[in-house]
Amino acid sequence: MDDRAAPWWAVLPPAAGAAVMATGILSVGLHLVGLEVVSLVAFGLSWVLWLVLAGDFAALFLSDRRSWEARADTPPALTAVAATSVLGVRCSLLGWGPAGLVLLALSAVAWVVLLPVVLRHLGHRMPGGAFLICVATEALVVLAGTLAPRYGRGLAWAGLLLFALGLVLYADALVRFDFGQVVTGAGDQWVAGGALSVSALGGAKLLAAGVWTGEPLRTVTLVLLVLSLLWYVVLLGAEVARPRPGYDVRRWATVFPMGMTAVACLSVATAAATGWPAPLGRVLLGIAAAAWLLTAYGLARRASEARPAGQESSGRPV
Repeated sequence: MDDRAAPWWAVLPPAAGAAVMATGILSVGLHLVGLEVVSLVAFGLSWVLWLVLAGDFAALFLSDRRSWEARADTPPALTAVAATSVLGVRCSLLGWGPAGLVLLALSAVAWVVLLPVVLRHLGHRMPGGAFLICVATEALVVLAGTLAPRYGRGLAWAGLLLFALGLVLYADALVRFDFGQVVTGAGDQWVAGGALSVSALGGAKLLAAGVWTGEPLRTVTLVLLVLSLLWYVVLLGAEVARPRPGYDVRRWATVFPMGMTAVACLSVATAAATGWPAPLGRVLLGIAAAAWLLTAYGLARRASEARPAGQESSGRPV
């Protein structure tokens, strides 16, 4: 079915989770720079989007199991893990520890169920969505590391194991990635850099947990942040060299890495006790907010242009 003929909520899946991820991480970033009211607005909107996604996923499971399984086989299914983890992080920053634990449990169960299936169906010369195998894993690290100071060292150690696994999964996705997507991709090519940003944020959260005081984790975290920034420059340069205007649902997978890179800069600056990433993080957060507004405007226009369900293209009732 043509997306333009569908109601707006049918345009979101299977990449709808990226919209939740983008909005949720923007809320985290706005909180970090002290814009609490705007952050809470974004947080509320991310919950609305998450509920739409969860409802659609559950309805499909009950009504069309074959289609549900087909979607669960693909990397975009893992946005459910990352989106839920991002919401858990924001809940934890509000002091809602029990809610964070519940969302961590939901994310972990979804990760255990979906990741093996997705890995079995990965191919070669894939788009940027392949890096979601890393993003989903490192998102669990971020949430576990956020909760660790309150709920114990066990979460930090589990996070460290997942942190290492996420880097292995990044390498696996990298060898499968079609590098031509850098200049031809419709938006999800940015996940190649965003996966390193969420890994750097995971390292920052583990550092902040206070379980490890040595230099290796700090060094790895800083290296990951620098690599993510290099990806940012390359991807932004490709966008300038070959503009791709117009709305595509995969553009939410551009906004999320932009926001994640900003939050990683702000968090690593504090956790690694180094000042240079913080001012850069504020600038990148402004860029991410602008990208979010443009993408949301594109979605709103697409929704307004969608033909009412049950009508032909001529506008006459069926």
